[in-house]
Amino acid sequence: MLKKNHTTVTEFILLGFTDQPRLRIPLFLLFLLIYLVTLVENLGMIFLIRSDSRLHTPMYFFISNLSLLDVAYLTVITPKMLIALVTDRKTVPFNECAIQFFFFCLAVSTECYLLAAMAYDRLTAICSPLLYVVIMSRRLCILLVVGAYACGFLNSLIQSCFIFNLSFCCSNVINHFFCDVPPLLKLSCSDTHTTHIVHFTLSTIVVSSTTLTILISYIFILATIFRINSSSSQHKTFSTCAFHLTAVIIFYGTGAFMYVRPYSHFTMAQDKIISVFYTLLIPMLNPLIYSLRNREVKDALKRISKRTSPA
Repeated sequence: MLKKNHTTVTEFILLGFTDQPRLRIPLFLLFLLIYLVTLVENLGMIFLIRSDSRLHTPMYFFISNLSLLDVAYLTVITPKMLIALVTDRKTVPFNECAIQFFFFCLAVSTECYLLAAMAYDRLTAICSPLLYVVIMSRRLCILLVVGAYACGFLNSLIQSCFIFNLSFCCSNVINHFFCDVPPLLKLSCSDTHTTHIVHFTLSTIVVSSTTLTILISYIFILATIFRINSSSSQHKTFSTCAFHLTAVIIFYGTGAFMYVRPYSHFTMAQDKIISVFYTLLIPMLNPLIYSLRNREVKDALKRISKRTSPA
């Protein structure tokens, strides 16, 4: 995938989140706490879904895969950032930088397709409840997840090939806390016009195709809900997909701001803040969104607690 003979740079220097020494320890403690909480939440969600047979449904199958992706791209980025905050070890080898970007891009783009699959699941559950079990078979659910990973892998592979086949011969200092597209393209001393176009086009395809799927699904969902006579039934029906809609708005809002826009006026300080939001906060918020107002998850937690508590 990589052609290191095209570049004279063998390693990069990550400047990290801040260059102010007095902020490093507080930020380290804050990000470490967020990282640990997020790991516990997402791994706990996966364990809960696997342990409780009542949660062995298509919706929770997708949620468990979403939690796995959140853990994946959180772990790809956060440990290196934490080390850089408390030590002077800011260097990252060229190949390690490429691997970090590849898996981050894979996880994020796969999550987009997975959220689209979850929208289709909600569409089927609300618009065709009698056929839901037949339509959303285990085989289809597995195919949707495999398809999401395949699309994410292809997108990540193409972008990695274009970005890391560029020449980096002037500077190796990345003004970021991980190997992301905008700061890497700023460092290249070769013509990045084609790479800009490829990155923008692929990101737009991923976001627009999955957004369109989600939008169409919710148009049909809302049309079905509005045909329900009882307002309480309308509220109850819509609440079954409210958590997914919330996660979609947060994830796509920050992702679109970062990647589906021109590169002419990048402010790296602002981009770092946005990056922290979708690399740290969104993986932490997702399990909370799914569980806070979800009675099935709360009931499953109660059953697990009763089984594990001493008699």
